[in-house]
Amino acid sequence: MLAIVWHSRTGASHALARAAARGAGPTVRLLAAEQVQADDLLTASGYLFVCPENLGTLSGTMKEMFDRLYYPLLGRIEGRAYGTVIAAGSDGHGAEAQLDRIVTGWRLRRVAEPLIAMIHAQTPELILAEKTVPAEILAAAEELGSAMAAGLEQGIF
Repeated sequence: MLAIVWHSRTGASHALARAAARGAGPTVRLLAAEQVQADDLLTASGYLFVCPENLGTLSGTMKEMFDRLYYPLLGRIEGRAYGTVIAAGSDGHGAEAQLDRIVTGWRLRRVAEPLIAMIHAQTPELILAEKTVPAEILAAAEELGSAMAAGLEQGIF
């Protein structure tokens, strides 16, 4: 079972997580980062982490989820599959690198190329505004969710 863990402040990451969940099908678990517990991740066989990049790093809420669950899960989820979707205004690689460093400690295994969803919000007004994600980016998230769920179901990952 695929767990999609997401955090969103202005809607882009939530829309991307929902699109990935549509692609993954009925057995997926869509989990808000602030509500995720260790048992939620223990019962999943793979993970898709979806969040915005804020100031070049992970959003605080997603980072807090990793901080809170890191030690309770350490040594318990090695080898499980993961993928990422980062909603970014101009880059996204800082958040991606930070997330990859964190899950290296859990010994997770990346099974899909990172999806960095460029939203191009560059002014304070656009950064703080509710986001509308272009259809082609939502389609890429849906395809990623589908591929990850299928790979888990078939035992490929």
